[in-house]
Amino acid sequence: MKNVFLFLLLLAAVFRNTASQGQDTLHITVRHATTNQPIPGATVLIIGTTNGAVTDTAGNAQLRLPTAGPYKIRASAVSFLSVTQTINLPISDTIRFALETSEEALEEVTVSSTRSGRTVADEPTRVEVIDAEELDEKANMQPANIAVILRESPGIQVQQTSVMSANATFRIQGLDGRYTQLLQDGLPLYSGFSSGLSLMQVPPLNLKQVEVVKGCQSTLYGSGAIAGLVNLVTKEPTRQRDLSFLINGTSALGLDLNGYYAQRNDKIGITLYATRNLQRAFDPNHDQFSDLPQTARTTLQPKLFWYPNATMTVSAGLIWSNEQRTGGYLPIIRNESATGYTEANDSRRLATQFRLEKRFTSDAVLTVKNSYSRFNRAIVLPDYRFDGQQHSSFTELSYFKHQPKSDWIVGLNVWTDSFRDNSPQSTFTDPSVYRQSIAGVFVQNTLTLSEHLSLETGLRGDVVTTRVGGTTDSDSPKAFLLPRFSLLYRATEHWSSRLGGGLGYKAPTLFTEDAERLSFRGVNLRSIQSNQTESSIGLNWDINYRTELGNETTLSINQLFFYTQLNRLTVLSPQTDGYAFRTAAGHLNTRGFETNVRLVYHDIHAFLGYSFIDTQRRYDNLTGMIPLTAKHRLYFTTLYETDKLKTGFEAFYSGQQQRTDGTITRSYWTMGYMIERKWSFGSIFINFENFLDVRQSRFEPLVHGTPTQPTFVTDIYAPTDGRIINGGIKLKL
Repeated sequence: MKNVFLFLLLLAAVFRNTASQGQDTLHITVRHATTNQPIPGATVLIIGTTNGAVTDTAGNAQLRLPTAGPYKIRASAVSFLSVTQTINLPISDTIRFALETSEEALEEVTVSSTRSGRTVADEPTRVEVIDAEELDEKANMQPANIAVILRESPGIQVQQTSVMSANATFRIQGLDGRYTQLLQDGLPLYSGFSSGLSLMQVPPLNLKQVEVVKGCQSTLYGSGAIAGLVNLVTKEPTRQRDLSFLINGTSALGLDLNGYYAQRNDKIGITLYATRNLQRAFDPNHDQFSDLPQTARTTLQPKLFWYPNATMTVSAGLIWSNEQRTGGYLPIIRNESATGYTEANDSRRLATQFRLEKRFTSDAVLTVKNSYSRFNRAIVLPDYRFDGQQHSSFTELSYFKHQPKSDWIVGLNVWTDSFRDNSPQSTFTDPSVYRQSIAGVFVQNTLTLSEHLSLETGLRGDVVTTRVGGTTDSDSPKAFLLPRFSLLYRATEHWSSRLGGGLGYKAPTLFTEDAERLSFRGVNLRSIQSNQTESSIGLNWDINYRTELGNETTLSINQLFFYTQLNRLTVLSPQTDGYAFRTAAGHLNTRGFETNVRLVYHDIHAFLGYSFIDTQRRYDNLTGMIPLTAKHRLYFTTLYETDKLKTGFEAFYSGQQQRTDGTITRSYWTMGYMIERKWSFGSIFINFENFLDVRQSRFEPLVHGTPTQPTFVTDIYAPTDGRIINGGIKLKL
């Protein structure tokens, strides 16, 4: 064996020496396919080798090649579709590559969540991308919010926390929503006090794509990325004007009005997104209590882009939303009675975004970004009011360096968060509940080891300081060191596999599903302590197969296995005078697998997804699954689309779940159908959501008692709104 190894080394050395003789210089230029402008920082690579170069400010590069041929050369750049050409030597002319932007060619999607600028296929970290085409389909089903986008993704469960207000959070691989970060353009804008409403308040029509990364992502994103992250990537302006409108009405007495405008010139660009969503209280089971609350929401998202030169982009945006949401006894909501039980959620959000990106000729990018968010929310019951205000900010400086075989990113960020309890029943003179700051530094390297192997490694260090108001709790900083790795192995053109894992943590928080379910009533907010920090270790492994079955048929299969262990869980426990937060004794495990199969034949797309999630509690003498987590979930969808017609069918299965009292729920199926007729100026559509009218009220009553003193079901495991038919008009001007 030793002799064989030495022989291979000698053979490689001889081959390399032979190949270095008689080389030619190949001149290459890389330009924008539409504007013919040079693309600096583009990578030119001989496929199957590590021989590559990077274009200069004029879009030019040179490669040294042996005289023998032919060679396949690929040119790629961030936000552009890669192009491959076959070259036969000798050749005297300059080889020209014309790259189309990913806006014009979305078949090859560039991922932004991992910050490497690589495509999904080349990224060692497993990333699921919901592209513009699928988002457009989901917008026909629910243009008011992103809940349906996540609910119909394997491994993700949208968990409703209130019967009357329809508040909801989401879980990845069975873990509470606080362990997943919800980002917009890489900025944490929808966490904390707003997490119970975020899914219902984020409209989807200005999104370019949604990126879902499952498994620990704390190296780049710090606290709260234990289960993964969801990054909402918004559209950017192009030179072609984008002016579109959507009007949607529902059989559940809802109305959605949406408008989007975007355009740019050489120096300035702008996007403007405005929505108005109205929903009348809806009671499909006729128990006189709303299953969809009465809602009125307005959202404005203007964003300005400045392009001082070809290598710099500066953007600044604003997010403003105002919502009144009231559920409960219908005669009260309709002003037909003076007595009855209602629950109101009034919320206001004001957030800012800033980003500066400077690209250098050395194929490096300097990025500065910042966000600030102020969120006010009042929960009003007949004899109770909880009124809170959360302020948070995020600032990051990062530097990205691309090399032919390696990508580096280093950076530092600071995150601040504070919460004030302005409730009238509060007995504290100081309304400040807590102040928290997190300072972190991180480094990540993506290394191409060979034609078949790529390795991504990262390390992050965080210092967390939490100060709880009105207590003597020490605010001494807590330090965390978070390593992470991802390995991509391309066995053949058809087979690949990824293996990844890392450590994560969650800073002390009082915004949990249990507290949200109680509307924070009776919860001692100041029982949270600075040392109540949760930690985790996680591992993911997936296998991918992709092949072409004939000229027009493509089959892809992805099999994912995952495991996560949570330690030092923060739980909400009953006390003699209410509820308090404490650290549980023991741990929690979640493990399982996801199977995803996609088949594309000409204009027909079919997708089958199955997830098996086994969550096990091993703390505080508790055993069994996490309540309201379906072990088996199945999702099937088909879509047929031509230039004039789009139609799709979907079926969703949720297996049995365990209630908080240990009893088992029943399983159920839901089905939907959508059809859309398209023209050059727009389209009309109609969608039949849950046309079998499956809802929890068919299995059990959702409310008991009297109109003034009702008792509501707290374990929500099935739809509460039932069958909804919606239809509308899309205009593109």
